Amino acid sequence: MLLPHRFHRLTLTYDFSKQIRFLFSAVNKKKEYHGRKLVGYSMDQMYSVVADVKNYKHFVPFCKKSHILVTKDAYMKAELEIGFPPIVESYTSHVTLMEPYLVNARCVDGTLFEFLETNWKFSPGLKSNAQSCIIDFSIRFEFKSLFHSHVALMFFEKLVNQMEWAFITEAKRRYGTESLPSHQLTTPKSRPS
Repeated sequence: MLLPHRFHRLTLTYDFSKQIRFLFSAVNKKKEYHGRKLVGYSMDQMYSVVADVKNYKHFVPFCKKSHILVTKDAYMKAELEIGFPPIVESYTSHVTLMEPYLVNARCVDGTLFEFLETNWKFSPGLKSNAQSCIIDFSIRFEFKSLFHSHVALMFFEKLVNQMEWAFITEAKRRYGTESLPSHQLTTPKSRPS
């Protein structure tokens, strides 16, 4: 039985909107990445680069602003602004420091993120090379918006890799040539939580 042309249009519009809703509901807003590298810089050197939050604006990709608000003992509070069109976010980061082993940063008041946490752990590298260390890097976040989650999903791997290498490149600028080439020790894992 043929239905009037107008009815077909309404049915197609309805089916299409259901598909769009399904597509966006299938996108998980949480994302994680874990990576492990052996690098040709000491724990102290890599810790010094990662803990230098006030200078992130000079070497971390997409970091437009990095200002220290409070520093005491093994803690700092920093105001950061990250931006890569169409996403720009200013937020306060609480940073826990354990020299030369750990730098942990948590976003506490972002409008874009439900949560954002980065973790850098440094451990001794090769026994035969004091100018080496193992870096365990992880980042976990969840966007408040499904739209931002979808946009970030398209660029996530590239952004994380750029960020990771920015710190190694900064170590090279500060300390010279690495004592050995960087090696991925485990396959990085990025996944929805």
